[in-house]
Amino acid sequence: MRAFAKLTWVELKLFTREPFAVIFTFAFPLIVLIVLINSFQPEEGGFGGFGEADPSDYYLASYVGVVIAAVGLIALPVHIAAYRERGILRRFRASSLAPWTIVGAQAVVGFLMTIASSVALILFGRIVYDAESPESPGLTLVGFVVGTVTFLALGVLLGIVTRNARAAQAVGMMVFFPSFLLAGAGPPQDIMSSGMRSVSDVLPLTWVVRSLQDPWLGNGLDWTYPAILLVLFVVAISLSIRLFRTA
Repeated sequence: MRAFAKLTWVELKLFTREPFAVIFTFAFPLIVLIVLINSFQPEEGGFGGFGEADPSDYYLASYVGVVIAAVGLIALPVHIAAYRERGILRRFRASSLAPWTIVGAQAVVGFLMTIASSVALILFGRIVYDAESPESPGLTLVGFVVGTVTFLALGVLLGIVTRNARAAQAVGMMVFFPSFLLAGAGPPQDIMSSGMRSVSDVLPLTWVVRSLQDPWLGNGLDWTYPAILLVLFVVAISLSIRLFRTA
């Protein structure tokens, strides 16, 4: 446990020194949040079924989901794939420290960075745009935790199946950008075509965003979304364990 804690601290420092990961975890969600909040007026409505929702509240909730996706699809898999590419995972396998220890440490760091970025985003929205706090904090927290652990599991899987850091980055960004645009963090879903909404409905990030938006805006929590995310978490972890033996 002491070795795990020390390794987590080292990984935390390495994360903060990686410009690409920091930009996508902290700067990117904040910049796009500002752009989209200022692109719509409260009276326009049409925010994914939340007709009375203010754009600042609607997008603040959804961009917490974007932070989760940025860490899970970009920051974490690139780091794991880089370790695999450099042979670091094989060296850990040859040592007394289990390779899963380093993956677990990175997952913990990813969770902490997701919390830090989300808190910064919420404080910014509250101070600058006078955005509302979640109507149901407890249910919103459930959506946040389930969504975060699921995307961290997907990030681990992506980092294991890709051959190198460049491939992990390319695949992660190919998945991330369409997801964030269609999951409720881009144009309001009510102005999308029926085909685009159909695609949106099957995106894991959509399930995360809805698990955050619904309780945040006072519509309760549809437990179908957390349940589906937990199934996806189990599948991702199971595949990661099987594939990790040959990483």
